[in-house]
Amino acid sequence: MAKEYSFDISAKIDMQNFKNAINMVDKEVANRYDFKGTAYEVNYNEQAKTLVLIASSDNKLDALKDIVIAKFLKQGLSSKVLEELKVEDSSGNNRKVTFKVVDYIESKEAKKITAEIKKMKLKVNAQIEGDSIRVKGAKLDDLQKVIAEIRSQEWEAPLVFENMR
Repeated sequence: MAKEYSFDISAKIDMQNFKNAINMVDKEVANRYDFKGTAYEVNYNEQAKTLVLIASSDNKLDALKDIVIAKFLKQGLSSKVLEELKVEDSSGNNRKVTFKVVDYIESKEAKKITAEIKKMKLKVNAQIEGDSIRVKGAKLDDLQKVIAEIRSQEWEAPLVFENMR
């Protein structure tokens, strides 16, 4: 019997890199000239999986968002890790933005991904298993074609390809 290969598609986040990026944001903002003497906060709530940014104005808030995304990219994380929930006024005449940390693939999107894999008409099998998608096939080349095709498309979740066996 031929050996069967497989890999997983998920949206797991390397939490150590995530926390490093948050710490780097705090250090950079503390040293930036445009933030001298202004109030800002970067709060990550691990239980609620939310990131809250607070700044004194909309311009500062946008700059803070840009710094966060730049640090995530430097740590090898996707900018899709954060989903903006709401922007609102905060106490002390500040502005506040709340992000949800996305570390899963929604079932509707998982179904779209498996349908896209089936459309490729390769001899592979894609199955949704919890919060990941397992793709199995007899040929490594077919699995690599699947990875290349799925990577080339735009998805809501920050997809990670792992456990190639």
